[in-house]
Amino acid sequence: MLKKKIIKILIGTNNKGKLKEIKDLLPKTIKTYSTTDFKLKSPAENGKSFKANSLLKSKYFSKKTSLICISDDSGLEIDCLDKKPGIFSARWAGAKGDFKKAIKRVYRELNKKDKHWKKKKIKARFVCALSICYFDRVIASVIGKIEGSISTNARGKNGFGYDPIFIPKNKKKTFGEMKSSNKYRIDHRSIAFKKIKKFL
Repeated sequence: MLKKKIIKILIGTNNKGKLKEIKDLLPKTIKTYSTTDFKLKSPAENGKSFKANSLLKSKYFSKKTSLICISDDSGLEIDCLDKKPGIFSARWAGAKGDFKKAIKRVYRELNKKDKHWKKKKIKARFVCALSICYFDRVIASVIGKIEGSISTNARGKNGFGYDPIFIPKNKKKTFGEMKSSNKYRIDHRSIAFKKIKKFL
């Protein structure tokens, strides 16, 4: 653990949605920097797990900026698709990060797997790995998960990524239909954040 409180941190992501959410979850006393402040491109995410990729990004951005860095690697796991898209969640959106395209692919894969999938509850979860690193030193690395299911059509314009098709357990609305303040209370990123709080 750190002897001193963190007073400034780089948010290691080029995803605007993630940047906003992480910034909103961080204590307001911490000065935040983004990768665009340093015109940094993201490293190749060739880890075999969410945790490996979040550590890889956190160390990479920390070395590039000499700042403590927090990085997230997160995605959607759909049980009947062998937990796909999983660590490839962002890649399903293509080079331009088009999540409408990624959502269409989810539905295409579900139709291939089972033509009657809409009559069933398709179990899924969002997973978030959060890591804080300073150069090669790992200050913290945690996982947050939220269980839920896939909606039969995309609903809502809030959030980002796969939010319009994910219904958290015991809820009727998708993340895309929820106010961000309600989503932040329960989502995978906030669950991971609760575990990382003591380091901040």
